[in-house]
Amino acid sequence: MHRIVSAPLLVLLLIAADCIAQSQNRGDEILAENALVKLTRADYETDLLRVPPEQRAEFAANPKRLTGLLNNLIIDKTLAKEARDAGLDKDPELARRLALEIDRFYAQAMLAKIERDAASDFDARESEFMAQARENYLLHPDRYKTPEQISASHILFDPAKRGGSDAALALAKATRAKILAGADFGKLAAEVSDDEAGKGDGGQLGWFGPKKMDPAFSKAAFALANVGDISEPVQSSFGWHIIRLDGRRASRPLTFEEASKQIMADLKQRYVREKRNGTIEAITHDPNMKVNQAAVDALVIKLPELPRPEGARGPQVK
Repeated sequence: MHRIVSAPLLVLLLIAADCIAQSQNRGDEILAENALVKLTRADYETDLLRVPPEQRAEFAANPKRLTGLLNNLIIDKTLAKEARDAGLDKDPELARRLALEIDRFYAQAMLAKIERDAASDFDARESEFMAQARENYLLHPDRYKTPEQISASHILFDPAKRGGSDAALALAKATRAKILAGADFGKLAAEVSDDEAGKGDGGQLGWFGPKKMDPAFSKAAFALANVGDISEPVQSSFGWHIIRLDGRRASRPLTFEEASKQIMADLKQRYVREKRNGTIEAITHDPNMKVNQAAVDALVIKLPELPRPEGARGPQVK
């Protein structure tokens, strides 16, 4: 017995089929064209492969950058068409250069494949490498620690808003004097700080490690010894700061569970690199390679010796 498909369901099936067909033909969609060439969606998607996968969505979300890419594509396609029409594709020298560029392209594609295969092999042997990660953790415990952290607050004086660096420094010194005299740090931060993002929290920055902030700022902040200490004015790339130490956390050993992700990432990176380098080394040290050394030596161009300056002593540099 044949089953009758209801009208609404039939409509949905037709729409789905149309969507599939459109998806399959979408690569032929023309994005732009002139008298010589057509720029298709497939052209765009192929060129986008040059962008790392994790950055493609962000790239395509920028209309200006996207338009620039499309403009460059249609310019390249037009000039390439004009080059062929002019017979440049028949030029022997250009043909040799093109052949070398194609070799370079395939060489990079092969290296990328070797790296992908190595990464997949690592993932397939995860339990084996996890055992190695645990061994590394036990052998080198000093490598796996949290960095020392501090919590601090600051008041920023931006020279661009304060009439120059000297004026900003003078205001920083005056503000520090008020704090040492008993003024509330948080209230002053809310009133005078040029850090718009943090002034609402009394200048609090929360917890951070030694490498998170501007180097000059971090050096001064971590140099504060006791909670509540106020720094001298410190100049960073943002301006002049007054810094208060709010807390300190000592470095501590990481548990294996905390450290394993980074250890495994390091092992994977090393494994992939070794596979890549091993392939290159096998080529450069191929025992079957033959080198025409005389022909290679003949490629070396001997430049004429420079005239020796009058009165110069010692051997002449060549």
